[in-house]
Amino acid sequence: MTDRPETLVRRTPWPESSSRAVVTPLQPSVVYASESPDALDAQYEGRAPGYTYAREGHPNADVLARKIDAMEVAARGLVVGSGMAAVTAAMFACLKAGDHVLGGDQLYGRSLRMLSQELPRMGIATSLADPTDVAAVEAALRPETRMILIEVVSNPTLRVADLDGIARLANERGILLAVDNTFTTPRALRPFEHGADIVIHSVTKLLAGHSDATLGWVAARDPQLQEAITGTAVTLGLTPSPFDCWLAERGLYSFELRYDRAEENAAALADHLAALPGVARVLYPTRPDHPDADRARALLGERGGNMVTFEVAGGRDAANALVRAAPQIAFAPTLGDIGTTLSHPATSSHRALTPEGRAALGISEGTFRVSVGVEPVELLSRELGAAIAAASG
Repeated sequence: MTDRPETLVRRTPWPESSSRAVVTPLQPSVVYASESPDALDAQYEGRAPGYTYAREGHPNADVLARKIDAMEVAARGLVVGSGMAAVTAAMFACLKAGDHVLGGDQLYGRSLRMLSQELPRMGIATSLADPTDVAAVEAALRPETRMILIEVVSNPTLRVADLDGIARLANERGILLAVDNTFTTPRALRPFEHGADIVIHSVTKLLAGHSDATLGWVAARDPQLQEAITGTAVTLGLTPSPFDCWLAERGLYSFELRYDRAEENAAALADHLAALPGVARVLYPTRPDHPDADRARALLGERGGNMVTFEVAGGRDAANALVRAAPQIAFAPTLGDIGTTLSHPATSSHRALTPEGRAALGISEGTFRVSVGVEPVELLSRELGAAIAAASG
């Protein structure tokens, strides 16, 4: 080895070892060298495994995808750069000008923007319907409806979709059913087992679980449709970061522990909040007073998830007072972190709606959504109780 500058740019071969790493190696390489044009042909034609260019796939994305595949009982899903990248890949691969998409009326805010602004620009018609009412969904279908997009549990009112009824309807009509399973996760529900054609995740949230990786995952039941989704994602450059994939894989190892603890906390916190003066209502799927309690138990069993929504009186002044009185709980428009976060839909996820539009969905200035974490529930109950008292004062 010489230290002449012209030799320093040559790559040093990876050290050989008779042992293997326990932790998945991080592989940030954008390009991969092949031994010959014939070998490269074999890779592109699927006759040999391997990687060529990271936009077309890389090891850290595949390791993460195979783990989520196993959780969702999917044949071969794809990890992409964000949850919205997963929605985009599914939409753009399946739809064309002249098609119609029917969405649930409480989809994630950017999914609603996709339906209301982006798809119509491309000649794709869209509309919304209440996914808790299969008759309303059926009435909103059109001859040109190609896809129905729903979330199992809505944000922020935690309404539970009639997944089985919508799946039967979609199957009868030959319409693709895409299900965003971010809130529920495969720990609570596996949409493919209920008739979904496409399943989507924002891996950023509960699966990764530490608010430090932005990723999505999308899988289709039909292998040809999955191939189309993958091709679309590669063409659009929806590439995930290897480092984010590595972080998310690390997060998955504790996912079940985190989910179960957060869910246990959420159920206890919901009951505690419901008994507090100053709380107008509490929404949690497995509580008997939830509007979809029977469907939630039939679909989810005892898996109520980690999200709790509550409402206080007093408008924006009370909302400001509540947040200021709980500085130890992160006030942030996100969910799924290992720690508890608090969000205010009127100024975050649903800020684009008019006050009348929010009211129609059951969202007021006093509505808060709690993404419950793994802290001791006694601590959360005490902190939120004090904050609600401050809002009421």
